[in-house]
Amino acid sequence: MCTKVHRIIDAHIHLDQFSDKELPEFYNSMKRVNCSHVVAVGSDLASSGRILDLSHKHDWVIPAAGFHPEQSIPSKEEVDKLCVWIVEHEADIAAIGEIGLPTYLLRERQDTNILPYIELLERLLNLAKKLDKPVALHAVHAEADIVCDLLEKADIENAHFHWFKGSKATMKRMMNRGYFISLPPEIVYRQKIRDIAKLYPLNLMMAETDGPWPFDGPFKGIPTHPEMIHAIIESIAEIKGIYKKKVYEIIWKNTVDFYNLQ
Repeated sequence: MCTKVHRIIDAHIHLDQFSDKELPEFYNSMKRVNCSHVVAVGSDLASSGRILDLSHKHDWVIPAAGFHPEQSIPSKEEVDKLCVWIVEHEADIAAIGEIGLPTYLLRERQDTNILPYIELLERLLNLAKKLDKPVALHAVHAEADIVCDLLEKADIENAHFHWFKGSKATMKRMMNRGYFISLPPEIVYRQKIRDIAKLYPLNLMMAETDGPWPFDGPFKGIPTHPEMIHAIIESIAEIKGIYKKKVYEIIWKNTVDFYNLQ
């Protein structure tokens, strides 16, 4: 792992899935690749709590709290506890996320009722609006249109769609609203993601690893790490036909401004 000149931020990572033993070396390796921060998203109350604890110990952790939709719907009591906890810790939380609607769960369990997930997302979006927090979203394919409806209904302006893979029509809608996307390491080897990068405006882009999620192509068998952000940005520069240094600068500023890292 060589030292990199340009600074980077990982805009979406599940840091709570890394063990306490892994974190010291993780941080040392971050420094070697010039990664200043990671935006660590929560998957439920326990996950969000661990991320907040990590952010108190490490200033490079930017904490978000939420409920990942690719799991069974929580009880009303569990949702109430999560919302109360978020309000209690709002001063320390940079965003509400990861939140959204299930995609893969609906494919695996075709009898899944999406309505409770819509109701949960609507509640969390309203909470984000009340607390004036940006949202980090899991809305991968067609479900993104429903999410756009809910964002507009809740009057949410600062929305970040992570690893988006939807249609051109949905992208156009998102672009018109000024919503951000973040591109994953797949951009290096998957044409679908490269096509999205070509169409989406650079001023509405960030870069992510979604670690520890594993990748294929040149990353097959390699532990997911923020170092991959460099390959993402190099791919964006190639696809857009823009000098790499400029792309680094814009992606950095986009992430800093969106998550208020000044």
